[in-house]
Formats: sequence, C-alpha cells, structure tokens
Amino acid sequence: MRLISALLFTSISIAAFANFVASAGSKASAENKAAVESLERKLSYIQQNGALAHPNSAPTQLTEHEVNAYLASGRVRLPAGVQSLRLRGEPGVITANCRVDFDEFKAGQRSSNPLLSVFSGVHDVVVVAHAHGAGHEGFVHVDSVSLDGVEIPHFALELFVEKYIQPRYPGIGIDSRFALPDKIDTATVGQHQLAVTQK
Repeated sequence: MRLISALLFTSISIAAFANFVASAGSKASAENKAAVESLERKLSYIQQNGALAHPNSAPTQLTEHEVNAYLASGRVRLPAGVQSLRLRGEPGVITANCRVDFDEFKAGQRSSNPLLSVFSGVHDVVVVAHAHGAGHEGFVHVDSVSLDGVEIPHFALELFVEKYIQPRYPGIGIDSRFALPDKIDTATVGQHQLAVTQK
C-alpha cells in the first residue's frame, strides 16, 4: 500500500492530479480484474521483499494496464476533485490524463489573481513529466500541463502549485523529490511499464 501511496504521490506530483475506461463487456471486465489482481500480487511481493534484510534485487515490472486498472478499480482514493486518472509510460516520461473539477479540488479557496481563474470548473487535464527513481529516492519534473488542449504557461502553473497544492502536499512542486518505500532503489519508466528494483 505504501508503494501505491508513492505511485499516487508521483501521480499527484506530475498531475497535481485513469481516465475511467468503461469496460466494454465482460471480457474487458475480466481482463481488468486479472490486471488488478496481478498488481496486488506484485505490490504485496514488493512490500514483503522490502521487509527482508537483503531484498531480491531482480526487477519487478508493473505494467501500464495493471496500474490503470488498479486506479480505475476504486482501490486508490484520488484527491478531491480528481474524477479520473489514466497514466501512460514512455522511456523516462509519464503522461497523466485526468478529468478535474478544480472548484472541488480547491475546496472553497479563492484567489483574486486573474491568472488563476483558468483553474475553475471541470477540465480535461494532460500532464507530461520526466520521472525516475534512483538511490531510494523518486524524482519528478513536470514538463507541461494543458487544460482542454491548451498548454498552461509555466508561471501560471507555478502560482497554482504554490497556492493550492503545496499547502496540502508539502514537497510537491514542478520539481519533486521524495523517499521511495520498501527499500526501492530504482524505478525506471519504460514503454508502458515501470521497472522497480530493491536493495
């Protein structure tokens, strides 16, 4: 569960926020259930391996399908206002597609700064970030954020992060660095997968 918290922390870092993919028939539902169960087994293994004095250092592969099925299953509580989240991995890069109700996310917090007025209502959000883990730490750098297909200027994004995200999630910003749980030494984002090593 701590690994999912770290993954969610990373997701929040890159998105500050799995587009629910409706299952098209029982075959898709069965595939999603199998993916959720597979990820649960892998997370359990990572936690048990991390409890060992000398963990097995063989990589554990988490697939994009497994992670997205798990996020869509309701087993992860997304932050208020985040209606859906879907992650996509490419070498070194995570893309998060989300649907966010910014009014709910901000929970009544207001700003008189007109630059922050774009962060209101419900929007489709795409966040692109470089992410990796090394030396038992996770590193995330947000490259870009777009709302409904329009890229948000960097300075407006920084204002939003300072005003609405950092008070709730200290340490999260455009650049984030955090400890990885369960003796995870490296986390490498690949094509539609995440490889985790422990030591």
